[in-house]
Amino acid sequence: MKKLMLTTTLALSLMLLCCAPALAADPVKTLSGDITLAQAQKILAAALKKAEAIKVPMNIAIVDAGGNLKAFYRQEDAFIGSIDISIKKAVTARYFNMSTRTLGSVSQVGQPLYGIEASNDGLILFAGGVLLVDANNVIIGAIGVSGGSVDEDESVAMAGAAAIK
Repeated sequence: MKKLMLTTTLALSLMLLCCAPALAADPVKTLSGDITLAQAQKILAAALKKAEAIKVPMNIAIVDAGGNLKAFYRQEDAFIGSIDISIKKAVTARYFNMSTRTLGSVSQVGQPLYGIEASNDGLILFAGGVLLVDANNVIIGAIGVSGGSVDEDESVAMAGAAAIK
Protein backbone atom coordinates (compact mmCIF):
# COMPACT_ATOMS: atom_id res chain seq x y z
CA MET A 1 0.00 0.00 0.00
CA LYS A 2 2.86 2.41 0.87
CA LYS A 3 4.54 1.57 -2.42
CA LEU A 4 1.33 2.39 -4.40
CA MET A 5 0.91 5.68 -2.53
CA LEU A 6 4.56 6.61 -3.12
CA THR A 7 4.29 5.72 -6.84
CA THR A 8 1.10 7.79 -7.21
CA THR A 9 2.64 10.77 -5.43
CA LEU A 10 5.76 10.54 -7.60
CA ALA A 11 3.69 10.34 -10.80
CA LEU A 12 1.59 13.38 -9.84
CA SER A 13 4.71 15.34 -8.94
CA LEU A 14 6.28 14.57 -12.31
CA MET A 15 3.10 15.60 -14.12
CA LEU A 16 3.06 18.93 -12.28
CA LEU A 17 6.74 19.54 -12.99
CA CYS A 18 6.29 18.76 -16.67
CA CYS A 19 3.11 20.76 -17.14
CA ALA A 20 3.85 23.79 -14.94
CA PRO A 21 6.07 25.57 -17.51
CA ALA A 22 3.47 25.08 -20.21
CA LEU A 23 0.70 26.43 -17.99
CA ALA A 24 2.76 29.44 -16.93
CA ALA A 25 3.75 30.23 -20.52
CA ASP A 26 0.13 30.42 -21.66
CA PRO A 27 -1.66 33.16 -19.70
CA VAL A 28 -5.43 33.09 -19.33
CA LYS A 29 -7.11 34.51 -22.41
CA THR A 30 -10.56 35.93 -22.99
CA LEU A 31 -13.07 33.25 -23.83
CA SER A 32 -14.15 33.09 -27.43
CA GLY A 33 -17.42 34.92 -27.77
CA ASP A 34 -16.91 37.32 -24.88
CA ILE A 35 -16.53 41.07 -25.09
CA THR A 36 -13.20 42.65 -24.19
CA LEU A 37 -12.89 45.83 -22.19
CA ALA A 38 -11.44 47.58 -25.26
CA GLN A 39 -14.51 46.58 -27.31
CA ALA A 40 -16.84 47.71 -24.51
CA GLN A 41 -15.09 51.09 -24.36
CA LYS A 42 -15.36 51.51 -28.14
CA ILE A 43 -19.08 50.68 -28.04
CA LEU A 44 -19.62 53.02 -25.10
CA ALA A 45 -17.85 55.88 -26.88
CA ALA A 46 -20.01 55.44 -30.00
CA ALA A 47 -23.20 55.31 -27.92
CA LEU A 48 -22.20 58.42 -25.97
CA LYS A 49 -21.48 60.27 -29.20
CA LYS A 50 -25.00 59.48 -30.44
CA ALA A 51 -26.59 60.47 -27.10
CA GLU A 52 -24.74 63.80 -27.22
CA ALA A 53 -25.81 64.33 -30.83
CA ILE A 54 -29.49 63.92 -29.99
CA LYS A 55 -29.04 65.92 -26.75
CA VAL A 56 -30.68 63.35 -24.46
CA PRO A 57 -28.86 62.36 -21.25
CA MET A 58 -28.61 58.58 -21.14
CA ASN A 59 -27.59 55.67 -18.95
CA ILE A 60 -25.64 53.16 -21.03
CA ALA A 61 -24.89 49.62 -19.84
CA ILE A 62 -22.82 46.98 -21.58
CA VAL A 63 -22.90 43.35 -20.48
CA ASP A 64 -20.62 40.50 -21.46
CA ALA A 65 -21.63 37.20 -23.05
CA GLY A 66 -22.76 35.89 -19.65
CA GLY A 67 -24.99 38.91 -18.99
CA ASN A 68 -22.60 40.44 -16.42
CA LEU A 69 -22.03 44.19 -16.34
CA LYS A 70 -18.82 45.05 -18.22
CA ALA A 71 -19.12 48.83 -18.62
CA PHE A 72 -21.55 51.53 -17.56
CA TYR A 73 -21.86 55.27 -18.06
CA ARG A 74 -24.40 57.72 -16.67
CA GLN A 75 -24.41 61.09 -18.36
CA GLU A 76 -25.00 64.23 -16.34
CA ASP A 77 -28.73 64.70 -15.65
CA ALA A 78 -29.69 61.19 -16.83
CA PHE A 79 -32.57 59.79 -14.81
CA ILE A 80 -31.47 57.85 -11.74
CA GLY A 81 -34.34 55.40 -12.29
CA SER A 82 -32.96 54.61 -15.72
CA ILE A 83 -29.75 53.12 -14.32
CA ASP A 84 -31.48 49.83 -13.48
CA ILE A 85 -33.54 49.93 -16.67
CA SER A 86 -30.47 50.27 -18.90
CA ILE A 87 -28.76 47.33 -17.19
CA LYS A 88 -31.90 45.17 -17.37
CA LYS A 89 -32.37 46.02 -21.06
CA ALA A 90 -28.84 44.77 -21.80
CA VAL A 91 -29.31 41.64 -19.69
CA THR A 92 -32.70 40.90 -21.25
CA ALA A 93 -31.33 41.17 -24.79
CA ARG A 94 -28.45 38.83 -23.93
CA TYR A 95 -30.51 36.28 -22.03
CA PHE A 96 -32.85 35.79 -24.98
CA ASN A 97 -30.48 36.67 -27.85
CA MET A 98 -32.80 39.25 -29.35
CA SER A 99 -33.48 42.95 -29.01
CA THR A 100 -35.81 44.03 -26.25
CA ARG A 101 -38.12 45.50 -28.91
CA THR A 102 -38.47 42.07 -30.55
CA LEU A 103 -38.94 40.26 -27.25
CA GLY A 104 -41.53 42.84 -26.23
CA SER A 105 -43.59 42.20 -29.34
CA VAL A 106 -43.83 38.45 -28.65
CA SER A 107 -44.65 38.91 -24.97
CA GLN A 108 -47.88 40.89 -25.33
CA VAL A 109 -51.25 39.53 -24.20
CA GLY A 110 -52.18 36.60 -26.42
CA GLN A 111 -48.59 36.11 -27.64
CA PRO A 112 -46.51 33.00 -26.89
CA LEU A 113 -44.19 34.66 -24.34
CA TYR A 114 -46.82 36.61 -22.41
CA GLY A 115 -45.64 37.10 -18.81
CA ILE A 116 -41.95 36.44 -19.48
CA GLU A 117 -41.01 39.79 -17.96
CA ALA A 118 -41.65 38.32 -14.51
CA SER A 119 -38.85 35.77 -14.97
CA ASN A 120 -35.14 36.25 -14.23
CA ASP A 121 -35.75 38.80 -11.45
CA GLY A 122 -37.55 41.05 -13.91
CA LEU A 123 -36.93 41.83 -17.55
CA ILE A 124 -37.40 44.97 -19.64
CA LEU A 125 -39.49 44.48 -22.75
CA PHE A 126 -39.37 47.81 -24.56
CA ALA A 127 -36.81 49.08 -27.05
CA GLY A 128 -33.28 50.00 -26.01
CA GLY A 129 -31.63 46.60 -25.46
CA VAL A 130 -29.58 45.34 -28.41
CA LEU A 131 -27.22 42.41 -28.93
CA LEU A 132 -23.53 43.03 -29.55
CA VAL A 133 -22.24 40.89 -32.39
CA ASP A 134 -18.61 40.90 -33.51
CA ALA A 135 -17.20 40.83 -37.04
CA ASN A 136 -17.41 36.99 -37.02
CA ASN A 137 -21.15 37.18 -36.24
CA VAL A 138 -20.62 35.89 -32.70
CA ILE A 139 -22.71 37.32 -29.87
CA ILE A 140 -20.27 38.85 -27.38
CA GLY A 141 -22.69 40.72 -25.14
CA ALA A 142 -25.43 43.34 -25.24
CA ILE A 143 -26.01 47.05 -24.72
CA GLY A 144 -28.90 48.62 -22.88
CA VAL A 145 -29.77 52.30 -22.99
CA SER A 146 -32.33 54.28 -21.02
CA GLY A 147 -33.08 57.95 -20.51
CA GLY A 148 -35.08 59.11 -23.51
CA SER A 149 -38.01 57.78 -25.48
CA VAL A 150 -37.76 54.11 -26.39
CA ASP A 151 -36.88 55.08 -29.96
CA GLU A 152 -34.12 57.42 -28.73
CA ASP A 153 -32.83 54.71 -26.41
CA GLU A 154 -32.75 52.20 -29.25
CA SER A 155 -31.00 54.61 -31.63
CA VAL A 156 -28.22 55.14 -29.08
CA ALA A 157 -27.93 51.38 -28.48
CA MET A 158 -27.78 50.72 -32.23
CA ALA A 159 -25.05 53.35 -32.65
CA GLY A 160 -23.02 51.60 -29.97
CA ALA A 161 -23.59 48.16 -31.48
CA ALA A 162 -22.56 49.39 -34.93
CA ALA A 163 -19.12 50.35 -33.59
CA ILE A 164 -17.90 46.73 -33.64
CA LYS A 165 -19.60 45.41 -36.77
